[in-house]
Amino acid sequence: MLAYGPDAIAVGTSALAMHGVEGLPIVTRPEAALPSASRRVSRPEVPLRQFDDGLSTVAFGDRRTGPRRIVTAEWALAQAVPELPMAHALAVLDSALRLGAVDRHDLGRSHDHARGRRGVASRHDLWDLADPRAASPMESMARWQCLEEGVPPDTLQLPLHGRSGRLLAVGDLAWRVPGGWLVVEMDGRAWHDDLPGGDRRDRDRDNSLTVLGIHLLRFDGGHVARGVVGSAVRHALAAARRTGG
Repeated sequence: MLAYGPDAIAVGTSALAMHGVEGLPIVTRPEAALPSASRRVSRPEVPLRQFDDGLSTVAFGDRRTGPRRIVTAEWALAQAVPELPMAHALAVLDSALRLGAVDRHDLGRSHDHARGRRGVASRHDLWDLADPRAASPMESMARWQCLEEGVPPDTLQLPLHGRSGRLLAVGDLAWRVPGGWLVVEMDGRAWHDDLPGGDRRDRDRDNSLTVLGIHLLRFDGGHVARGVVGSAVRHALAAARRTGG
């Protein structure tokens, strides 16, 4: 927006970041659009997008920045999802729903806006897969790896109760297996960094879940980065089904 002046509108991944949507790659290329009458030449470091027909915008900024506009989250998703890596594309769709940047109706219109764009042919299913129950981009990306391996979870955010009825945990991803559940938990850094005794509490809770017959797999960001979550789940499901629980 600074590169092209006060009429410039943030679009695509840039607009998603300004809407607070999570799940974008760490490095993204700034993108802007100008009204179609503009003859400004696109700069390599900040490419100009075509000003789409029907493009809708919202106000952004404060008295320091002056009046600025960014595309709505609905339009930003339509522009960004066809170009993002699949795992990130699912993560931003999940996040936009979870944060209330869009609702299901908005998401349907976003999908319509995206039709015909380069890259969208392989991503049509992502709009249907978007789920606001995914609590973090890491969970969304782990779920995508499971989908790639042909083992989509049966549910997300499964409450797990002890024999007394006390809530022991909420499983991020869960699959029905003979006699119970296979549950995946994604470990964020905050649990162990911010809470004294977090490791011990995790062990005590995991032991209680094992007693209940819950098959528990735990992963962190490193596992997601290495792309191993889906294959580990597939092997664990095969073992649980082979042994009958």
